[in-house]
Amino acid sequence: MEKLREVLNHLMVDIFNDILTIEQTALKKGAFNDLSVTEMHTIEAIGMYHPRTMSEVAQDLKITVGTLTTAINRLVKKGYVERQRVEDDRRIVQISLTKKGKLAYRVHEKFHMDMIHAMVEGLDLEDEEILVKSLEQLSEFLKRHYHLNEIKESQNE
Repeated sequence: MEKLREVLNHLMVDIFNDILTIEQTALKKGAFNDLSVTEMHTIEAIGMYHPRTMSEVAQDLKITVGTLTTAINRLVKKGYVERQRVEDDRRIVQISLTKKGKLAYRVHEKFHMDMIHAMVEGLDLEDEEILVKSLEQLSEFLKRHYHLNEIKESQNE
């Protein structure tokens, strides 16, 4: 049992580090070398199909609207995001991806889908359900014990 837990720990650390390294390397060497990993995750939070308000995206990213505004300014300047005011209420700003932003989104999404496919390949439905349950438990543990929402907010103040 102890050996299995050591293997799990080693795998989790390696996978986490590998994903970060791969994302950073892919961005630096790829067509989107002007994007940081954080900017790519902002593009992902904006989404492909519907304009979203700044508040919605900030909430999803667990950052302040002020922090998001700085990131969006950079992404607009780089040509990945566009802003538009809502006609009924000009105070509300919606953001959406440009054609360039949508392409970056699709490339990043493919990387994630390829990872998921590789992870579940060869598993039967019961094994996939166990994997999902385990990852949900880990996610809840991290949120509950390490107050991740509070940490992210304090980093962005």
